[in-house]
Amino acid sequence: MGALRLHSLTSIFAASSSSAAISYRSVRSPSIFRRHHRLRLPPRRLTTASFSAQSTAEKDAPKQTEDPKSRVQDRVITPRSQDFNAWYLDVIANAELADYGPVRGTMVIRPYGYAIWEAIQDYLNVKFKETGHSNMYFPQFIPYSFIEKEASHVEGFSPELALVTIGGGKELEEKLVVRPTSETIVNHMFTQWIHSYRDLPLMVNQWANVTRWEMRTKPFVRTLEFLWQEGHTAHATPEEAEKEIDAAELQALQMIDVYTKFAYEETAIPVIAGRKSKSETFAGASKTYTIEAMMGDRKALQAGTSHNLGQNFSRAFGTQFTDENGQRQHVWQTSWAVSTRFVGGIIMTHGDDAGLMLPPKIAPIQVVIVPIWKKDDEKTGVFNAASSVREVLKTVGIKVKIDDTDQRTPGWKFNFWEMKGVPLRIEIGPRDVSSGSVVISRRDVPGKQGKVFGISMEASSLVAYVKEKLDEIQASLLKRATSFRDSNIVDVNSYSELKAAIGEGKWARGPWSASDKDELRVKEETGATIRCFPFEQPEGRNKTCLMTGNPAEELAIFAKSY
Repeated sequence: MGALRLHSLTSIFAASSSSAAISYRSVRSPSIFRRHHRLRLPPRRLTTASFSAQSTAEKDAPKQTEDPKSRVQDRVITPRSQDFNAWYLDVIANAELADYGPVRGTMVIRPYGYAIWEAIQDYLNVKFKETGHSNMYFPQFIPYSFIEKEASHVEGFSPELALVTIGGGKELEEKLVVRPTSETIVNHMFTQWIHSYRDLPLMVNQWANVTRWEMRTKPFVRTLEFLWQEGHTAHATPEEAEKEIDAAELQALQMIDVYTKFAYEETAIPVIAGRKSKSETFAGASKTYTIEAMMGDRKALQAGTSHNLGQNFSRAFGTQFTDENGQRQHVWQTSWAVSTRFVGGIIMTHGDDAGLMLPPKIAPIQVVIVPIWKKDDEKTGVFNAASSVREVLKTVGIKVKIDDTDQRTPGWKFNFWEMKGVPLRIEIGPRDVSSGSVVISRRDVPGKQGKVFGISMEASSLVAYVKEKLDEIQASLLKRATSFRDSNIVDVNSYSELKAAIGEGKWARGPWSASDKDELRVKEETGATIRCFPFEQPEGRNKTCLMTGNPAEELAIFAKSY
């Protein structure tokens, strides 16, 4: 590809080096993950005996069926409450979502992790096309002179740029930027495509990879290279541009509204939508809108953004059109994006000490079937029943898998699929086959409380039950996450109250009309930033700036963030 001349990287993905552990250790724990997770306390093993509610299928299971030669290390996951970061990395490793790449700060997204990203793509692709956008693709190599054309843009991105200086063994006449974002090259092409008001609006989206030379990285959340979608639109008037991203009377933006609905309805993450402060606005944008999510450690995650670019880029690149009166005008623009960071958000919002917990709508596998038998002559009947159940569920669009491996005990499989976050587990043993029923367990309700016996195998009954439970799990995860979020947002009216709330690890919400300098002071003294000015503002609350005592029109949310 040619040589890359890049900024040095001073840190790799953060990890903890001293953590007790429970649950499981990877079947093939990647060596690089082992290197970052030196466990100093003996792990507590999870076995079949850990499950207090034993089904008839479990009773039919052999006490020991594993060949000693096939044994591997039990999986181990650090408790969330003990070390959230170590827990997060353990889940990624053991659930086989991603692995470290050979270049520090990069990751390899494994099939199970990529399947979650595909589910995100599938939903958003439909929504983008419904709102009039078309997919296309722009090159990842951008002339450095393009970046320099918009002053605030180059200033904002310069520390993160990866530059190509040699190609084909020769020094390049102009260094190339490996795509950090595409506003510049998009405007270069828009200039060639847009001539008249008849060419507007122009609305496109691309699914691509992005390179930003981050100094502090974390898998899925912040890596040197990540995957995302980025939408770009051009319009004849500012009103049209604002309509493109405005969410009607709620003053939310159209694309932020798409992202918000996706977060709530598909990922069960109760994000807060709002406007970024001036200092947090995207480099080169007039306004930036965001969805902010509270993670399990109460840090904020910026899960998606939409930018009103005004005419900043069109003036820098000369992106003009002839209006209906024959006058030359600069276009008004927007850009908006979500990335694989959303996968990290799903992990950190819903996961528990047993591992990943996936909302059914985003889960690569919604139902796993575990066939259980003791004698060889029972195996055929059990597998036939399992296959029949799989086909019944598959026919109605449920994503289902049979774990037909015979090297592992049923208890090991239960733990494994719980760790992978599969919403529902169906157990089928010889007695279940005889009774024409199955045992079904919910991932979100541990132990016997989440296990139901005697669910009929009859197709219509089984399908109705499974669909009902998947819907219940989806709703339960959203309700749980919303309750957690709301219980950790503190309303404040003074700077001292803000500092106290942040010091307790919570989000602070209070009136704000202070200066950028005051905002910087908050960041320096507390580590928190303004996450957004929420679109939904409380009615009737006295709004006096918590910092200055001056009138304030809006409440802002402050939090520490990723």
